[in-house]
Amino acid sequence: MVREWKRIFSIPNFYVVLLIIPPIIFLFYGFIYQKQFARELPMAVWDEDGSSVSRTLTDMMEQNENIHFTHVVFSNAEIEQLMKEGKIFGAVHFPKNMEADAKKNHQSNITLYTNGAYLVPAKMIYKGAAEIIIKAGLAVVLQKAEKQGMAADKANVLVQPIKLNTTVLYNPEFNYQMYLTPGLVTVGLQMALIVASVLILNLEFKKETIESLLKISTSSSQIIIGKLLAHLCIAWLLFILISFVVFPVFDLGKPETDFSFFILYTLLALSCIGIGMMLSAISDNLLFVVDVALFFTSPAFVFSGFTFPRWAMPWYDQLYADIMPYTHFLDGFIKLYFMELPLRYATPEMIRLLVFTGITFPVAIIFFQRKINRYLKNHRA
Repeated sequence: MVREWKRIFSIPNFYVVLLIIPPIIFLFYGFIYQKQFARELPMAVWDEDGSSVSRTLTDMMEQNENIHFTHVVFSNAEIEQLMKEGKIFGAVHFPKNMEADAKKNHQSNITLYTNGAYLVPAKMIYKGAAEIIIKAGLAVVLQKAEKQGMAADKANVLVQPIKLNTTVLYNPEFNYQMYLTPGLVTVGLQMALIVASVLILNLEFKKETIESLLKISTSSSQIIIGKLLAHLCIAWLLFILISFVVFPVFDLGKPETDFSFFILYTLLALSCIGIGMMLSAISDNLLFVVDVALFFTSPAFVFSGFTFPRWAMPWYDQLYADIMPYTHFLDGFIKLYFMELPLRYATPEMIRLLVFTGITFPVAIIFFQRKINRYLKNHRA
């Protein structure tokens, strides 16, 4: 273990991947979303009605935190051109005679344009504008009912007999930094741990240091456990960096979840190190195992279900997601960190991470012992 510590701090392959790149990446992820909210998305207004109603609706939309009118247009072509130029994310069109039609009990169609190429801004604009337009339509009906002599409370019940109240839990403000930064930081950790771990055993042969290692022990189990403990300590240093430096810097710290996060993180680290050491023990080709590690870890964020539900993916994609430890870590992390639930709620995810550990380390021990035996046999010959 002590020997491996020295190697981690002296071999660039290790200290660059484990100690230099992670802090830079973690802070970089945090600064990307430092603004936290996507607010005042630029929009255009096309007002053919020019009435007090259309002006009132425009003012009401402008008051919404997601919408900011930056352009006035007079045709559909102008809207498309502004979207192509990236100057607006949406637009609203008030048709001619909208106010007159409303007074005559005729239906009038307001058109809301959104740029589906930018999915999140499009949804935010739709949410903000649709809410106001629906309320405005209800207000018109309510006003007519009151003019006909109906009491205000009865008119309100008639217009909206069922009222919807919404409550958003765990990230009520839709804070991008709260949502994305922890996920990106932890998936970056998986990549760093696995990429470093695939080098642990192969580098002994690549750098011709296997002889000095075998003078300490010829037991692959002792070697692997010693190296595991050294890299696990480095993983714990990264945990300290995340929980007590990165998260507090960006106001993401949740001290009450630190212990649960630590337990789940440790299981993730064991799984990642186990996968890396297994690949390193199976193959002698250092370049090949690094390529496999990168291919295995790079799509973890996409397949984990963090941005798109896994149940909606094809079965083979779900299977691919299941063989990545980050997928199960994320399921538990959402429960323990975002929802702040007790550790027992993440028991299924912890068991799955333990399965990774229970499979990968025995396989690594068996294959590396074969390499040791073959080396000793050839050396004696």
